[in-house]
Formats: sequence, C-alpha cells, structure tokens
Amino acid sequence: MSQNKEKHFTLGMTPVERRGLFSLIGIYALRMLGLFLILPVFSLYAHDLEGATPSLIGLALGAYGITQAILQIPFGLLSDRIGRKPVITGGLILFAIGSAVAAMATTITGVIIGRALQGSGAIAAAIMALVADLTREEQRTKAMAMIGLSIGVAFAFALGVGPVLNRWIGVPGLFWMTAILAILAIGVLNFGVPKVTAPRHHSDVEPAPKQFLRILKDGQIMRLALGIFMLHVLLTATFVVLPISLRDESGLASASHGYVYLPILILSILTMVPFIILAEKKRRMKEVFVGAVITLGIAELIWVFFHTSLALTIVALWLFFSAFNLLEATLPSLVSKRSPAGSKGTAMGVYSTCQFLGAFIGGWSGGTVYGQFSFTGAFIFGAIVVLLWLYFAFTMIPPKHLRSHILSVGNLNPNEADALAKRLSEIAGVDDAVVVPDEGVAYLKIDDEHLDQAALDSIHPVIS
Repeated sequence: MSQNKEKHFTLGMTPVERRGLFSLIGIYALRMLGLFLILPVFSLYAHDLEGATPSLIGLALGAYGITQAILQIPFGLLSDRIGRKPVITGGLILFAIGSAVAAMATTITGVIIGRALQGSGAIAAAIMALVADLTREEQRTKAMAMIGLSIGVAFAFALGVGPVLNRWIGVPGLFWMTAILAILAIGVLNFGVPKVTAPRHHSDVEPAPKQFLRILKDGQIMRLALGIFMLHVLLTATFVVLPISLRDESGLASASHGYVYLPILILSILTMVPFIILAEKKRRMKEVFVGAVITLGIAELIWVFFHTSLALTIVALWLFFSAFNLLEATLPSLVSKRSPAGSKGTAMGVYSTCQFLGAFIGGWSGGTVYGQFSFTGAFIFGAIVVLLWLYFAFTMIPPKHLRSHILSVGNLNPNEADALAKRLSEIAGVDDAVVVPDEGVAYLKIDDEHLDQAALDSIHPVIS
C-alpha cells in the first residue's frame, strides 16, 4: 500500500466503521429522543391523571433517572461477558415495554412505573463499548464526539417538536411512538450494525471496577460529577414547573410552546460557540465554567421575580439554555482532561451515574417544592442549587490542558508493558502513560504545547 493510501486509511473511517457508527448514532439518538419528547409537555398533561400531585408528577418525569443510574454500569460490564447486541436488544425491549406501560396508564403511579422501566433499558455504556469495538483507536475520539453531538440534536429536536406532536397525538401517543421507535431500533441493531466477533474491554470508554475507588477519591473529578448532577437537577426541576408557568403565568398557549423552545435552543447553541472557543483555545476553561453557572443563577432569579412576564421568561430561557448547553458540552471535556490515563471510562461512568441521579432528584424535589411553595418557591429552589454549585465551581482547580491519545502497541507481556509505559512517560509533553496488555494499547495524557512528537513517533508511529 502506498504512503498516501495508508495515510488516507488512518485519517478516514472505513465503510464498516461508518455503517456501524451511524447505525448506533441512530439507535442512541432515538432512545434519547423518546426520553426527552415528553419533557416540555408532561407536567401539563399529568395533572389530569388519577392520583396526580405535584410531587408525583415530578417523580414521574425523573423516574427514568434512578433505574438508569443503577443499571447503566452493570449493563455495560455485562456486555463484556455476553456480548453487546444481546444487552442492547434487551435494553431496547425494556424501553419499549416501559413506553407502552406509560402510554396505557390512567394513573400517575402507572406512568411512574412506565418511566422507571424506560430507564431500566440502560444501554448507553453498551452502545459506547460497541462503538469502540467497531472503530480503530485513531477514529474513536471522532466517533464518541459524533455520539455526543447526536444527543444534543435529539434534545433540541425533542423540545421543539414535542409540543407540536402533543397537539396531534397527545402524551400517550408520544409514549406509543417511542415504543415503536425502540422496536425499529432493534431491527437496525441486528441487521444494520456489523457483527463483532470478539468484544474487548476498552478503558477509554468503559468503566473498570478496580478503578472506581481511585476515581471516587479524586476530589476534582467528583466536583465535576457533582456539577452534572446539579445541572440535571436544575433541568428536570425547571421543566416540572416551567411549562405550567408559561401557560398559566405568562399567558402562552401550550400549543405554542414549541415555537418558543426551538428558536431559543438554536440561538443558545450559537451563543455558546464563542465561549467554547474561549475555553479550549484561550485556556479559560474555569472562567467560562464559572460564568455559565452564574448565568444559570441569573435565569432562575429572573423567573423568581418576573415569571408573569412572557418577554422576560423568554430571555431567561435563552440564558438558561445557553449556559446549559455550554456546561453540557464542557463538563465531559473537563472530566476527560482530569481523569488519569486509562481511567477515562471509569470516570465517565461515575459522571453519567450522577447525571441520571440528578434527573431523578430534580424531578422529585422540583415537584415537591412546587406543590408546597408554587412557582416562586420552585424557582428559588433552582437558585439555591446554583448557589451551592458556585461554591464548588469557584474552588475548582483549573485543569491542565491535556488531551487523551491512544497508542496501538500490539501484544506485550506485563514486563514489556511496564517498560513501554516508563519510556512513554519520560517523553516531554506526555503527562501520564498507561499500557494495558490485554487491550494491546497505551493510553496517554498529552500536553500538545510541550510534546516531543519526534520522540513519540520514534517509539511507535501510530497514534490517534
């Protein structure tokens, strides 16, 4: 093979990689779409269900989070043992059953059970592992970024389209639609995703039980995990009360809510781009991070004092989503920078668990506070959450600007792996290096400004 062809093969995805990645993006996005579609409309619908109280409505909205948090890591580890596709198929079946239960429910308890069943289809870790199985090391970062982008697109689409679809088919229809999409996703998984003959553990995307204690003791990583927990407490608690406030306090008909959410989300994405550039390129990550948390607090305070004003409510929505999207994009980057080499999968597993716990706690607590103290109390609760978060944000140590690299090293025995890790860690610009013989790769944390690329290439020429 010529040098040019070899370079093209390294930099671009193969047809098999593209087929597998885009099929899995579709499955992941459809599942997230099913969870998010009811977010802007559920609290408006749920008041008519038998036994509904504000606390139980919030619990129903966030119930998927508790089962997702409990099961996502075990399901990911199970997929190492029995294969990715059986675990993902089983998760999609559980998700479809939960959607059907929620669609047929006439009581709030029935919807809570359905939402919990939806969350029990915890396939995120197994999908990420299958993506890693299907992509070469040098393509994996790109593949994971595309998965993350698909989640953001699904979220924006759900908030904009959910109220419109609700006018046509109602919330039960939305649940039925997500059940059908889950069944279609099973077909895509089993007929569209290439077969993996020998799934392997990938420390860059999968948690490893022996690393959990190390991650849980890392105060900086746990600050970031607490951050995503609080962000999703705010999101779910806000959407317990905001749709009702928009309709009853600000005077916006529920059928028009989608026409507000979608343009604001698009504008908020455009707003956050310069700040991401400032954080990453200008190395102002902590300042941007703290500023985004403060912006969330400003949005909550506007809602506290001016939730009867439609114009100011919309301004607060723009601030909220600009900060939310910025934090949703930067928090995983911070975790990646802070996690030790070879431990990113474990750190992200803890992070994701906290994210789903936040959705559960946010729904339940937001509904409870709203039931006791109405709209003002619910938004004050959000402001208090932000105030607590600010303490941890201000005292965060600014991260080193490191990025992860994966080096394919082939078959090595433990002694050879230790020797290679020592050589790699001695190269200028390599902050940390771990060689995992079972995976045939070395995980590196690299500072590009100080990296001795020639020295790294002299050890091994193929890096991601």
